Amino acid sequence: MNAIPSTTVANLRDLGGIPLPDGQRVREGVLFRSGQLDRLDTRTDPVVASLGVRTVVDFRTRGEREERPDRIPPGARLLSADVLADQIAAGLLPAAARLRRLLVDPVAAERELGDGRAAELFGAIYRGFVTTASARASYRVFLEELARPEAVPLLFHCTAGKDRTGWAAAVVLMLLGAEREVVEAEYLAVNAAVREALAPLVEGFTMQGGRPETALALIGVVPEYLAAGLDEAESRYGSMEGYVREGLGVSRADVAAVRERLVAPADG
Repeated sequence: MNAIPSTTVANLRDLGGIPLPDGQRVREGVLFRSGQLDRLDTRTDPVVASLGVRTVVDFRTRGEREERPDRIPPGARLLSADVLADQIAAGLLPAAARLRRLLVDPVAAERELGDGRAAELFGAIYRGFVTTASARASYRVFLEELARPEAVPLLFHCTAGKDRTGWAAAVVLMLLGAEREVVEAEYLAVNAAVREALAPLVEGFTMQGGRPETALALIGVVPEYLAAGLDEAESRYGSMEGYVREGLGVSRADVAAVRERLVAPADG
């Protein structure tokens, strides 16, 4: 996995190069992940423009999009796919959508995430990626776009680029046949970049009396979060392919197109 040294987009990475079975790997320059694009400036950050992104898929909520609208690369089209819409409609506003607000409110963060509650809360969010209609529709749009030759290179993101984005990356990699430990390693690799991007907020949080471990539970990811989603998908659909085909409703042809587009042969 290749980190891209952007100065205006946090946590920008190319999924290319990740190992797959039989010496194959994910093709480079096709699929990118990141945090939100509200600070993107291709005039001062030409590295993003050089990626040639044609499609941006934004997994954020309507409120997040309105508060910090994306700036998309020249020539790209923007698709909104609100993963958490159903959880919000049910009267919930998951921590994944309130990251910055919780980091300026240690009392609320401690109430929701302290004393080990983070794993339970984020586990519920990840299970919701599998079970809620808005999440299934959002990830279906993402995969169907990835299957279209004119839509790539494609960049997908949420706010920090760790939960909704991390689940999307895990789904793609497992659909390509990556081993679970490889998927988990890619998922956990966001921690350093996210902590760097949010360091000022974390510092302010602790200065207001918040506990560092609570902040880290909010801004980071751990294997248990991902495992909650993967276990839910397996229990309901038997496999990642079953989740994608039956749960998301992605066609067999689109699954084949994603694999053809993203898998580089051992000698390629």
